[in-house]
Amino acid sequence: MFECVINVSEGRDAPRLSRLDVASGASLRDRHSDTFHHRSVFTLINEAEALVADVRSLIEASLDELDLTGHVGVHPRLGVVDVVPFVALETNRAARACALRDETAQWLAAAFSVPCFLYGPVGDHVRTLPEIRRRAFRDLVPDVGPPATHPRWGATAVGCRPLLVAWNLWLEGLSLKDARSLAAALRRPALRTLALPVGGAVQISCNLIDVSALRLSQVYDEILAALPPGARVQRAELVGLAPAALLALEDPARLGQLGLSSERTIESRL
Repeated sequence: MFECVINVSEGRDAPRLSRLDVASGASLRDRHSDTFHHRSVFTLINEAEALVADVRSLIEASLDELDLTGHVGVHPRLGVVDVVPFVALETNRAARACALRDETAQWLAAAFSVPCFLYGPVGDHVRTLPEIRRRAFRDLVPDVGPPATHPRWGATAVGCRPLLVAWNLWLEGLSLKDARSLAAALRRPALRTLALPVGGAVQISCNLIDVSALRLSQVYDEILAALPPGARVQRAELVGLAPAALLALEDPARLGQLGLSSERTIESRL
């Protein structure tokens, strides 16, 4: 089985998102949408052939429905179909996940003239998604497709990677400047963070990229300890699905506080 977690630059139009759900086919296991980010995360899981068919269907529907012109949201974005990562749920099939990445990027560039940047193993090094966001169209040219961003659809980062857990903490009583300092202090090889304004609050957006190296409760407690008087954690939010092994590492009494539940695991949706 393979997972593909497609990030699309639309998080507000419910009828449109429902049409994209339908386009995702039987592979769709979860969809998380956020109005402040103006972004949705579609989690698709299936065997390779069926997954690729549904991934292409969702991408085609997104390009048909959406236009990056005038898009405003707090999350960084390259394009309408912003990020397309493939994940092998069986670790011995990682090479096949990278082959699915390459095939998808070639198809997207050829069919729609959308420039694609690859991440994960690329040549003799591992390129990260933050590296693409920093360097795209500056000193990094697309790996496939035209050299310039598409006027309507932008560009797409297509990757292959291990399991990743996306998780947000919503904070009150903290300035964006202080939240950015806190996010920077939290970063480490296993954890990527951003601080973003969300309405009247701020958010620490976390990507746990090594689920065996760090528990979410550790991150929560570090943030809590660093908050100034009067600031508080409003809530925690899981984006997409998490492996059941992640929940097993946590005190069951804290799962609600951490925004985790057995109903939002990969295993529960298969």
